Amino acid sequence: MKHHQFALTPPMGWNSWDCYGATVREDEVRGNAKYMAENLKEYGWEYVVVDIQWSESGAESSVYRPFVPLEMDEYSRLVPAENRFPSAKGGKGFKPLADYIHSLDLKFGIHIMRGIPRQAVHRNTNLLGTTKGARDIARPNSICPWNTDMYGVDMTKEGAQAYYDSLFQLYAEWEIDFVKVDDIADSKLYSTHTEEIRAIRKAIDNCGREIVLSLSPGPAPLEHASLLEEHANMWRMTDDYWDKWELLYDMFERCYKWSKNNGKGYWPDADMLPLGHIGIRSLDGGGGDRWTRFTKDEQVTLMTLWSIFRSPLMFGGELQDNDEWTLSLLTNEEVLYVHQHSYGARQIYRENDCVVWSARDRNGNTFAALFNISDEETTVSVDLEELNGSESKLARDLWNHTEAPISNNNISYTLAPHSCKFLRFS
Repeated sequence: MKHHQFALTPPMGWNSWDCYGATVREDEVRGNAKYMAENLKEYGWEYVVVDIQWSESGAESSVYRPFVPLEMDEYSRLVPAENRFPSAKGGKGFKPLADYIHSLDLKFGIHIMRGIPRQAVHRNTNLLGTTKGARDIARPNSICPWNTDMYGVDMTKEGAQAYYDSLFQLYAEWEIDFVKVDDIADSKLYSTHTEEIRAIRKAIDNCGREIVLSLSPGPAPLEHASLLEEHANMWRMTDDYWDKWELLYDMFERCYKWSKNNGKGYWPDADMLPLGHIGIRSLDGGGGDRWTRFTKDEQVTLMTLWSIFRSPLMFGGELQDNDEWTLSLLTNEEVLYVHQHSYGARQIYRENDCVVWSARDRNGNTFAALFNISDEETTVSVDLEELNGSESKLARDLWNHTEAPISNNNISYTLAPHSCKFLRFS
């Protein structure tokens, strides 16, 4: 499929949600983009994504304000709030911000909600490319339970596809590279909005620009795996993910269930990396303005699982505040190599909260991740025969950059609670 060429490896980038909720401003986006270009681009990080409510001038935190006015153009399409994104003035939209990010050799993304603005429907404003109005295509009984901005679109109605086509025509004019569509993969009230997913895929195909499509929130139903693979580049397999051990613990089962449903251009998404300085103006996840509540062991476990499973990596912290430790998590070339170049990730076993995963690359290397996800120190072991028949005599520790001999074709580590070892066998 053509759109699978847009993301041959799992996307890596920054998203504004974990640190700024619905309130991010243009100067903050530019600052994070500059940091990425200077410190992370060489390691494969490239997407800069503005999350939800960028059309709301008075957004205050991650708590959505019901039924507030949003900035919108004459064709029922939301546009950036100019007080938060000054370069959008004069009808320029996100084009100037996209130009800046592209000047850094990075890619620019935005978040949108499924559907059409309620305010457009109530006013019955015009749609581009059709004589129908907003009210003619809306499904007022198809709503998001946690955000009041939109009504769903009835794809059986004349003008419905024209509306979605006009959205992505606008995004193509802004030179957007990545769109995260929310309230669609699992909308809580109605499960997966399959027809609107198909409409969005068609709209992107019609817009003339390569745009990576991400679907949220989760958990997306496994029974829709084929639909998701055919129409999207990534889709959430979890609800919003935060810096809580119980959520990381739960992710092992989710990754196991979805491990056979990824490939070049389509990636099950374990959600964002709530690392570094988060909660600055985001109340979601609890805790307020803070550094991640994950311990260092838990942070390494998170990065190891996301990397061997090959989830997209979207960092949620304020990059400009990164300390040396946080930066080291994002710039370990040996770990990121597995994320970008391995294949065949699978869970070897899970017993008593000892978990072992393996993967391979095209150069004959085998990778193994040994996890202790229990609350007690324990020993985790695996025979080399279980790791795709590896016969290596040396194990390379990818986080510590050290090598150790292997005896009796078995590797065994006593691991602290919530910690792991990430190894390569050549």
